[in-house]
Amino acid sequence: MVQELLFGVYIFVLAVFVGFELISKIPPILHTPLMSGSNAISGITIVGAMIATSHASSFILQALAFTAVVFAVLNVVGGYLITDRMLRMFKKKSP
Repeated sequence: MVQELLFGVYIFVLAVFVGFELISKIPPILHTPLMSGSNAISGITIVGAMIATSHASSFILQALAFTAVVFAVLNVVGGYLITDRMLRMFKKKSP
C-alpha cells in the first residue's frame, strides 16, 4: 500500500518535472503548432489517466489520477482553442 502510494507520487512528480522541462525548451513561435499537434496524444493521456483512476487502490492515488485526468482534459481543450484561434488568423476576411 505504501509502496504503491510512493510509486504513484514518484511518477506524478517525475511527469510534472519532465513536462515542464520539455515545454520550457520549445521556442514560443513553435508552441502553437506543437500544441495543436499534441491533442491526439493528450487524448490518449486522458484514457490512460482514466484507467489509472479506476485502478487506484487508495484515496490519495485516486486524487492524483483524477488530477491527471483534469490536467489532460485542460490540455486538450486549450489545444483546440488555440488551434481554432490560430486558424481564424489565416482565414480570408470578407469585404
